[in-house]
Amino acid sequence: MAESLGSAAPEGLADRLWAAVIGRDESTAVRTVCAAADSGVDEETLLLDVVAVVQHRVGVEWAAGRISVAEEHAASAITDRVVAALAHRHAAAAGPGSRGRVTVACADGEWHALPARLLAEVLTRRGWSVDFLGARTPTPHLIADVHRTNPAAVLLSASIPTHLPAAHKAVTAVQSLGIPVMVGGAAFGPGGRYARLIQADAWAPDARTAADRLAEGLTAPQSSRRHQVDDLPHLADQEYTFVKNSRTVLVRQCLAVLDERGPDMGTHSPARRERTAEDLAHLVDFLAAALYVDDDALFTTFVAWTADVLTARRVPARGLVLGLRILAEQLHDFPRALAFLGTAAEALPVTSVPFGPGITV
Repeated sequence: MAESLGSAAPEGLADRLWAAVIGRDESTAVRTVCAAADSGVDEETLLLDVVAVVQHRVGVEWAAGRISVAEEHAASAITDRVVAALAHRHAAAAGPGSRGRVTVACADGEWHALPARLLAEVLTRRGWSVDFLGARTPTPHLIADVHRTNPAAVLLSASIPTHLPAAHKAVTAVQSLGIPVMVGGAAFGPGGRYARLIQADAWAPDARTAADRLAEGLTAPQSSRRHQVDDLPHLADQEYTFVKNSRTVLVRQCLAVLDERGPDMGTHSPARRERTAEDLAHLVDFLAAALYVDDDALFTTFVAWTADVLTARRVPARGLVLGLRILAEQLHDFPRALAFLGTAAEALPVTSVPFGPGITV
């Protein structure tokens, strides 16, 4: 039965797909999207204005504490099946791409593969032959594949800023082969500020823009080997290297201090204590990423987001400030790290909490 105009509009389809996804009804989810495609709805629209919108809503609902981690995983698995169904549908009707070959991959460590998968599907529908390498592509394997396939460009995705160092390594390695690299994803910051910092050849805020810019052509880079410190001279102070390499020790030390000072830490269950350790590890990881690009806003944004997530789960933000203060005590000899920690703590809606030497929030 043909879809009515109202139900085939992206907003209506997204609502119907959301109901199927959150209800763990994979067959209805797939039928909903494929029926829309059969009725003439553009597949690129379905991918970017329906499937991507639903997946974004999944993330928002998880962050707000309205769905569990297991529910988020189940929903994400269904949206992945929907994309696969559209891919098989397109492959059955289309021939090989005629515009050239490109490689789409995620930075090493980046397991959010859906944005890159959606980009690969969009490029395929626009006539490109796409090698999609999936999530967490180690840079040596990416380079080996690029040597074999000699693509016109590599498109690299990263959603989490903690993967910026790995993305930077991949960009410089691919460029050393004379192949341009376009990057995209939330990891590269507002307006792609970190893409420019690591000297990627292009940045795109979304899949449509990436496809348009690729069609315009990317200029091949000079095939000379650069080191990361050449692009980021502030790395010479070794603060990033120390924080990154000391991650396990810093988390252990912070937990020990929390045991002494944290309210009721001794009565926390093993699961609650494990979550506290995970939160501290994330703080260290994002602090290292901020030090890597020398931008306190990266760390402050993450801390504010963490505070919102904790609040949604009825966990007081005071504990987060205490964690920042204790981490600052461990890093008292590192001025950039101390400044970043202080700025993030001051941005939290908690006042009159001693933070560290010379710092009060």
